Amino acid sequence: MNRRTFLRSGTAMTALVPLLPGADEPRPAAPAKAARFTSNPDLPTLLPPARWPGTPLDAEGRFQNHEFPYRTPGGQVLKWMLQRNPQREEKKADPFQVPIVEGAEFLAMKDDVVVWLGHASFFVRLGGINVLIDPVFGAPPFGKRLSRLPLDPARFTGLDYVLVSHAHYDHCDKDSLQQLHRQNPRARLLTGLGMPALLRRWLPEADLQAAGWYQQYRTDERLRITFVPSRHWSNRSLSDVNETLWGGFVLQGGGRQVYFNGDSGYGSHYRDIGQLFPGLDVALLGAGAYAPRWFMAPNHQDPAQAVQAFHDLGARTLVPMHYGTFDLSDEPPGEPVRHLHELAAGGKLRGQLRVLGAGEVVRPGA
Repeated sequence: MNRRTFLRSGTAMTALVPLLPGADEPRPAAPAKAARFTSNPDLPTLLPPARWPGTPLDAEGRFQNHEFPYRTPGGQVLKWMLQRNPQREEKKADPFQVPIVEGAEFLAMKDDVVVWLGHASFFVRLGGINVLIDPVFGAPPFGKRLSRLPLDPARFTGLDYVLVSHAHYDHCDKDSLQQLHRQNPRARLLTGLGMPALLRRWLPEADLQAAGWYQQYRTDERLRITFVPSRHWSNRSLSDVNETLWGGFVLQGGGRQVYFNGDSGYGSHYRDIGQLFPGLDVALLGAGAYAPRWFMAPNHQDPAQAVQAFHDLGARTLVPMHYGTFDLSDEPPGEPVRHLHELAAGGKLRGQLRVLGAGEVVRPGA
């Protein structure tokens, strides 16, 4: 992202500014001490209380990661905005563009499918149930869209569920959610704790459920959906930092399992999720918006960490995301894909790598 554009965007810039738990790369740490724990009492928690007392809150009642607690970044945000990008010329010269696979044929299929729509937006069908994850059809308020949608969003009808991982603008878009609700008034909206206060302002009549980490939503018996931890943070403005929860989703249906990590830095939650959900067919993992590492590492993993997360999960197929659609960081747009291919070619990836074009279909288990 052009730093001047980022600075001019006002409070919208906080949608992507991480509160850093410390400098440099992630490092081993004891679980963060929470002031108390919370959950949705109307939803089941998959882990016993002795192992998981609930989603942690700090002394101010704000959500926190169960590992690597946040600290106020002070001048680090301004430092990143004002410093020169060491990859500036490389980034400008990079010709990479996300390939576009035109058409909406996947909407008419009966098969189980996963379809990348760009950035962190996915269409998933498992067990005959249609799901849209983190739909953002246009450009967030802080910059332009670099790759277009592969189909007209008016085609998204017949949805059963819409999932929103957290409140940041590149994952939670008011206009997109309102359009989907008009087209799918009976679709249920699934998200994290604290999010209803935001979403009810936009969609007062929506059927909405909010879960804590490791809680399972009440859904059609053909599809189980669980909200799981990620290492991130959340806000919409300067005043609501971590008042809403962030996380990922595990979808289980039709004999298949698909994991979506939301936004996340690397952490032990991947190993824990892999143990709780053995045999994941597809892992949708962020692999972009990671440079500079001193600034982005706590909240966005790089390609090598995405591969490590994939191994921790024990999944069969890695589908990378969170690159090439919005200009959010210092690395060139095609660098994540190039590094992932290098890791795979060098024997550093155990399993299948599927780098998708926007609109391209993956069949879980194939």
